[in-house]
Amino acid sequence: MDKPLWMWAVFLGIVLVLLVLDLGVFHRKQKEIGVRESLTTSAIYICIGLLFGLFVWHELGADRGREYLTGFLIEKTLAMDNIFVISLIFTHLAIPRKYQHRVLFWGILGVIVLRGIMIGLGATLVAEFSWVLYIFAAFLIFTGIKMLMVDESHEMGESKLLNWISRRFRVTKELDGQKFFVTRYDENTGKYARYMTPLMVALIMVEITDRVFAVDSVPAIFAITTDPYVIYTSNIFAILGLRALYFALAAIIHRFHYLKYALAAVLVFIGGKVFVASFLGMEKFPASISLGVTVSLLAAGILYSLYKTRGKKADA
Repeated sequence: MDKPLWMWAVFLGIVLVLLVLDLGVFHRKQKEIGVRESLTTSAIYICIGLLFGLFVWHELGADRGREYLTGFLIEKTLAMDNIFVISLIFTHLAIPRKYQHRVLFWGILGVIVLRGIMIGLGATLVAEFSWVLYIFAAFLIFTGIKMLMVDESHEMGESKLLNWISRRFRVTKELDGQKFFVTRYDENTGKYARYMTPLMVALIMVEITDRVFAVDSVPAIFAITTDPYVIYTSNIFAILGLRALYFALAAIIHRFHYLKYALAAVLVFIGGKVFVASFLGMEKFPASISLGVTVSLLAAGILYSLYKTRGKKADA
């Protein structure tokens, strides 16, 4: 954490203002968010994230700026699969669209705190034991190859975690507006007790889903840069826009079926460059090449996906 306090204050101030405006001004009343509003809000978040990248570029130099943009792009792309799983969670638990924003908002707050803890621990490990970076790199290569070879499917009905929550906690079968907890009469004990609603179950699932995906994204950004400020800010700005982007992408996620192969190639490249830089005796791989290759692979994956899935309708 070698950055001046004012730089952290600028970042945290922007995030705080965005969260206050989101919940306290624009979404005080629960409503269904349409595709147009979702795209507009998401575009604003992306612009803010990119503008902050220019701030990083100006204050910390071109290399740090490129590293920020690379991390921002990778986190945004990894979020695509995250969106698919979140969509399955909401569908399985029958969460209406007008309440989904509430779950995602509080989920983002948890992400901001928990990602900070994970990145802080990762930065400490890398600083104390530099060889940990090679473990991260090997894990990325393994994950990328696995994504290329294994066709993973998600099924909420068979979720062990969901079944465990249902067995261990009192959970109502129906929603009660936007409440996460309600007080109900327990026939087994003859007393009133606190019950979780499906909305709270959805929030727990969304938080745990982010922890699972962070296992990929955090090592990926550490393989790009070991600067905690660049890592944390690029991660959080990418995630902040995820909530807004969800409502648009959930309906067209099927159009990006082949993007995962491009992302797999990116993970293999990011992991591989750590070993290549070490083999060539380089302190680190050039940030401009990392950014260029990442942008090219992801753009190719998006364009190929849109071409191959043209005219294809979403599954029910």
